[in-house]
Amino acid sequence: MNPRTHPPVEPNPDTRIESQQRVWDGRFPLDVVRFRHRRFDGALSGTRTWELWRRGRAAAVLPYDPDSDQVVLIEQFRLPALAAGIDPVLVELPAGLCDAGEAPEQTARREMLEEMALPVTTLHPIGDFLLTPGGADERCALYLGRVVAPPADADGIVGITGLADEHEDIRTRIWPASRAIEAALAGRFANSVTTIGLLWLAARHDAMRAAWRTA
Repeated sequence: MNPRTHPPVEPNPDTRIESQQRVWDGRFPLDVVRFRHRRFDGALSGTRTWELWRRGRAAAVLPYDPDSDQVVLIEQFRLPALAAGIDPVLVELPAGLCDAGEAPEQTARREMLEEMALPVTTLHPIGDFLLTPGGADERCALYLGRVVAPPADADGIVGITGLADEHEDIRTRIWPASRAIEAALAGRFANSVTTIGLLWLAARHDAMRAAWRTA
């Protein structure tokens, strides 16, 4: 994995950066930034101090098989979910941070192979989302990815994957698209990117299935 860089926050005509200090420089740095910004009344705000978690660019894929009308989702343990007081095993999309110099589409294809050992053919952009605007700079490019759903058991489980050197323990499961969309509409997925992707598919389902089945 290539090291990621996190350059200082750049001001713009409506933002004045007064100081920024890196107070933690681990895997994900933490900066303390003092700034003023243009208010809606035209005046500059008072000086504000913000802790900024530097995660950077990311990508995620909703894998969709238009022929079987199924989506392929992953399940894995997340410590922050445990800290938030919810079930720490989340239903998610394959996703990850971009390596230095890596475009989001490249990241999306790499993460598909690393997290579910499944190649993706076509990537259709869904949107670009700031995941935690109150404290982190992580911006995630989200795609619908055309795949061929792999064989699964009676419970829809494909198997266990993930990178051994990162101690990943990822379970891959096949869902009928209608059932996954229904679960997203019912608010059953705590992972926001999973929900966004499935709600987008709900709105574009017929058009995307028709286009990809005949492509």
